[in-house]
Amino acid sequence: MRLKSKIILLAVAPLIVATTIITYLGFQSARDLASQELAIYEFNLVDAKKQALKNHVNIAMSAIRPVLENTQLDDAQARFLVKEILAGLRYEDDGYFFAYEMSGLNLVHPTQPDFVGKNLWEFQDRTGNYLIQGLIRAAQAGGGFHRYIWEKPPLMKQEDKLGYVVAIDRWDWMMGTGLYLDDIYAELAQTKAIMNDNIQRSFLIVMVVVVLTVIVVILLGLAINLHEHKLADSRLKELAQRFMRLQVNERRGFSRELHDGINQLLVSCKFRIELAGSKLKRGYEKEVVYQELAKANEVMNQTISEIRQISHNLRPTLLDDLGLDTALSALVDQFMERTGIQVEYRFDVISTIPDEIEITLYRLTQESLTNIEKHASADNITLKVWQSYRHLVFKCADDGCGFSQKESVSSGIGLINMRERIELIGGDFSLESQRGKGTKIQAFLPLEQISG
Repeated sequence: MRLKSKIILLAVAPLIVATTIITYLGFQSARDLASQELAIYEFNLVDAKKQALKNHVNIAMSAIRPVLENTQLDDAQARFLVKEILAGLRYEDDGYFFAYEMSGLNLVHPTQPDFVGKNLWEFQDRTGNYLIQGLIRAAQAGGGFHRYIWEKPPLMKQEDKLGYVVAIDRWDWMMGTGLYLDDIYAELAQTKAIMNDNIQRSFLIVMVVVVLTVIVVILLGLAINLHEHKLADSRLKELAQRFMRLQVNERRGFSRELHDGINQLLVSCKFRIELAGSKLKRGYEKEVVYQELAKANEVMNQTISEIRQISHNLRPTLLDDLGLDTALSALVDQFMERTGIQVEYRFDVISTIPDEIEITLYRLTQESLTNIEKHASADNITLKVWQSYRHLVFKCADDGCGFSQKESVSSGIGLINMRERIELIGGDFSLESQRGKGTKIQAFLPLEQISG
């Protein structure tokens, strides 16, 4: 065998072996990953069902609340009206509401009216689950979920069901609704079958492609790897530079606040305390010394207030305590109170938002409102955060004077920071503005970043 052939064989054989092993391991990893994704997918589907149940029950409570709060109706009339309202409420194809006394007596059951008036405390599903007792315990605990098996209309076939119930305290009732889970199981089974087919098809395709392109891989592998490495390195450096620039700007502002604000206040406080001590040594009356100490105390309170403000600027405590919606709402309320500008605010996100996206959206809102206050001369603002099919969307629009983007975008540090903050977490940033027609800022964040 010629040396050239030996070299090719030594290059190709290990590549084939390594590729086969890697492909097999990749196949196994893909199957494991598919199982994990299915588990996450199932969790998200069930979580979405739970949220939907809460929303349905809240709507039902809103429907009967006027009756519950009507003091002109006696109990008998109010009970009758509440039963009628609950019996008539429907949603989707098979959604209805039921009501029980805490003793287990059924009061409302639109799909199985034979149950009305019967005590179902000892009622069990086919697994032996005392479902009515479970639902009542959940209601007595302040509202909650319970899983059981129930007949699904119109065929009345027994299916897994997830119920959510709350208590009607006025009469010690339990009211709630439930959603069937068979569609989740069907969707999971279909998704699993599609994943398995895709994995097997991908495995076969990969093996065929490996056999047909092994020589091309040998010739192009190094060149492609080198090119991709340089490209990735360039992107990484660019991202690192953006991140460092943001850090430097924020640290510069933090340093300036410490030096110009807190440092000056502490020096003033120290001066007041030293002056009080000096006057005390020189025999001044206590009232004079107390006045200096009172001034020092006032300065110290200002210092504490400054520190709290800086801490809030670094990471608003509302984000951790009450979430993004409440934090943005508080920011908007403070802005309207301070400026008199009207803000139409809406927040419509049901997914859990990671910390880095929360703080980014908070800073984006903060920067947008600050720019409007300083430059826009606006009367009205629309601020919305909502969840679309694939993105979390942020929109802030005002009816102010607007500006020429060619003149302002390149020199606007705040706008540059907003764009870079969004791009650093994988989002897209857009800005539209014309003189006399206001300004609109939009940001799109990939939904995968949120749902995890």
